[in-house]
Amino acid sequence: MSINQTKRLVLMAEDELTNFSTMARKIQKLQQKIALSVPLAEQQEVKKNLEEELPTGGFARTVETQRQAVALPFWGIAGLGLLLGISMNQPGDLLLTGGGVIAAWTLQKWGWQLQAKRLVVATLDSIEGRIEEEKHKVAKSKEAAGKE
Repeated sequence: MSINQTKRLVLMAEDELTNFSTMARKIQKLQQKIALSVPLAEQQEVKKNLEEELPTGGFARTVETQRQAVALPFWGIAGLGLLLGISMNQPGDLLLTGGGVIAAWTLQKWGWQLQAKRLVVATLDSIEGRIEEEKHKVAKSKEAAGKE
């Protein structure tokens, strides 16, 4: 159940990434959706799974934050292969085009998925923070009521 729930939440985050808004607004909108549709125990399980799955550094982190810049050389290779293949009538160069397009598209898709997973983790962190804040408020009010 948790794997399906994880995929569903990542798809929700990918959908939210398509909207032009701040990260705080995206988290706020996802909080409402997640809080209503996913029980707290499953939220914690999904968060644990995603944190284990997400890379912490290196090339993957660069792809996540700069996916378009990482894919740009491959788009260039694809364009150059297309240009040379057409202008010099070299069908072999068209293979270069296909390879460049596939590499660029794969890198951008991977970066998009990593960014969506990171957004889900940030949203779940925010939900946990709000829950802890509410617990703290309730404890303070009970303490104040007990002193009266």
